[in-house]
Amino acid sequence: MARRINFINPFGTLAYDDLIKETLSHYAMDDTTLDVTHLEGCPADMDYFYPKHIVEAALYEAVKKSEEDGYDAVISGCCYDPGVMVSRELVNIPVVGPFEASLNMLSFYGRTAVIVTDHVKAGSQMKDNVKLYGASDRILGLDVINWYVRDMVRDTDGVAKDVVEVTAKSIERTGAEAVILNCTIIAASYQKYLMNGGEPAPFPILNPNLMALNMAEGLANLYQKGAYQISRLGYYAQPPQDHFSAVSEQTRRAWQNAQPALVETFAKG
Repeated sequence: MARRINFINPFGTLAYDDLIKETLSHYAMDDTTLDVTHLEGCPADMDYFYPKHIVEAALYEAVKKSEEDGYDAVISGCCYDPGVMVSRELVNIPVVGPFEASLNMLSFYGRTAVIVTDHVKAGSQMKDNVKLYGASDRILGLDVINWYVRDMVRDTDGVAKDVVEVTAKSIERTGAEAVILNCTIIAASYQKYLMNGGEPAPFPILNPNLMALNMAEGLANLYQKGAYQISRLGYYAQPPQDHFSAVSEQTRRAWQNAQPALVETFAKG
């Protein structure tokens, strides 16, 4: 059965859509329809925590709309895994975060890994997520390439060059068995380098975009066949009472009503 997956670039810009399409679509299953979309009415950057919260608010609406539009799974396309936990409360279709997917897939590539991410600020968030996902004993270190995503998309070759250099040093320094590229745009840049004939590293480098796509396809397949059901008993519980359901509905209406002003504000840059 064909499946539809929405890879949402959680940025208020289309600047990254083509790069993700170019480096990810080839790896989708033949009967998968993979759409790469972006957000509107929110910041184009979320390297800092304040704008990241506005991005996540926009993402919740995009995830809800994806389910209503008939998608079988959604990928929140950033290794912060923004909005993933809240989105799982909102919808019944699978919601996948690239970093969580990479950690879950790691054991098929190696027992331990080192994370390579974009910059020190991002690394702080990644360290927190490693603890959240219960992987502290398997992640042996974290290094950065000192890039921001807005610059990466303009020089993917430069990003890939730094990936090659930094990952080799990371493996030597930590003794890890694999590397997780903990940024979707770093990973896409390195994937483009490989697709253009670049030499693969002599150790596994996990591309979080591919890990997320693979997991989304598998969960979407289970969802279609009635074998995926997210628990509503605790963490992902939905409002059981009319009062709290009404609060959630009111929250969505407020966001939708604010959209025209937000789109205008962020369109001005």
